[in-house]
Amino acid sequence: MTSPNNPAPDDPRPVVPELANAARDFRLRIAVIDHETETALDMTRDRYGRTLHSDAAATARARRDKAAVEAYTTHLAPHTHALLDSARRALDELPPARHLAGWRAVLDGLAASATEIRRTLDRPAAPGSPAERAQRAALWPHLAAWADHGIIASNLADQSDGQHHKAPLTEEEQRVWTERAQAAQRRGELELTESWYAADGQPITLAYLVEDDDSTLVALRGDPDAPGWQVIGHYTHEYEAGKVLPAPVPPGVLRTDVSRFNRPATAPEMSLQELIRDVVEGRTAGDASDALLSAVQRGYDAGPMVRLQELLEMSGQFAGALGTVQGRQIAARLAALGRQIEFLTREVEEAAEDLGATVAVLPPHRTPVLRVRPRPAVDTTPPTPPPRASTPARHR
Repeated sequence: MTSPNNPAPDDPRPVVPELANAARDFRLRIAVIDHETETALDMTRDRYGRTLHSDAAATARARRDKAAVEAYTTHLAPHTHALLDSARRALDELPPARHLAGWRAVLDGLAASATEIRRTLDRPAAPGSPAERAQRAALWPHLAAWADHGIIASNLADQSDGQHHKAPLTEEEQRVWTERAQAAQRRGELELTESWYAADGQPITLAYLVEDDDSTLVALRGDPDAPGWQVIGHYTHEYEAGKVLPAPVPPGVLRTDVSRFNRPATAPEMSLQELIRDVVEGRTAGDASDALLSAVQRGYDAGPMVRLQELLEMSGQFAGALGTVQGRQIAARLAALGRQIEFLTREVEEAAEDLGATVAVLPPHRTPVLRVRPRPAVDTTPPTPPPRASTPARHR
C-alpha cells in the first residue's frame, strides 16, 4: 500500500517535501521582491522618510505587485490546495494545545486568500491597463499573507511527513539526569544554547551540562527558570539531538495584525545626529531649544526620546509575552526603565523651554576658525620653515 503522503510514481500529486518547499520558496522570493521594492522606494523619499516622488513610488509598487503575482502563479499556485489539505490532516493528528485553534484559523485564511487570488486571475484585465494594475494591487495583501504565514502550512505538512519523536530515557534515567542538571544549574554550570516549541506546545531547550570540566549536551522540556522542567535526553552533539527531538514549530508573533511584507508607511522622523548638528551649527538659544524639543516631541512624528520609550515599552511586552520566568523579570526591568525615560523626557522638555526663554545668542568672541587656508600664488616663494631644534644623539 502506498502512503497518501508519498504517492506512487504515476500519481500526479506532489510529495509532502515538495509541498512544504513550495511555500518556503515563495516566501524567499517575496522577501527578495520586497527588499528590491523598499530599495526603490527609498530613492523616492527625503532623508526624513517623506515621499517626494509619488509617481516613482507608485511605479515601484506596481512592479512589486506584478513580480509577486508571477512568483505565486509559477511556484505556489499549483500546490496550494494539496499543501493546505496536508496541513489540515497533520493538524487533526496533533495533541491538544493552545495554538491549534489559531493555526486552524490561519489555514482558513490562507485558503480564502488562495480562492480570491484564483478568482481574480481567472478574470484578468486587459494587459497593461490601469485595471490590471488595480487587480494586482488588490492581490498584494493576499500574496503577503501567504508569504507571512505560509510557513505554518509548510511546517504542518512536514509534521505529517515526519515521525513522532519520543524521549530515549526511561523514567529512572530521566529522574537521574534531571537531578544532575538541576545541581549544575545551582552551580551556574548549565549553559542554555537553543530553545524552541514542540507541536504539543511545550518548550524544548538544549543546554550543556558541565561536570568536572566535562560537558554533555542535554535537552530540557519546560521552562528552565521555573519548577517542573525535566531532562528528556542527552546527546553527543546537536546534530544527533536534532534527529531525535521533537521538531520545532513556527514561533508566535507579538501582535497578530502585523505583516512583515505589508507594513504601514513609517512616520517621518529626524535622527539624533541631525539634532546634534543643529545644536552645533546653531547661534541662538532658540536653535538649541528647538533641537531639544524635537527630541521629546510626541504624536505622529515623535522625537527620538519618545521613540526610545516606545521601544522599551514594546520590548517589555515582548519579554512578557515569552511566558517564561526570566521573560517576566526582564519585562519588569524594562517597564521601570520606561518610567525613567518618561521622567527624563519631561525634564528635557522643561529644560528646552527654559533655554528657549533665555532669548540669548552666542557671544561674538566665539569666533569661527577657517578650515580652508588661502593657497599662495603660483609665482610666490613658499616661506622658509623654521629651523629644527637640535636634538642630541642618543647612544646605547
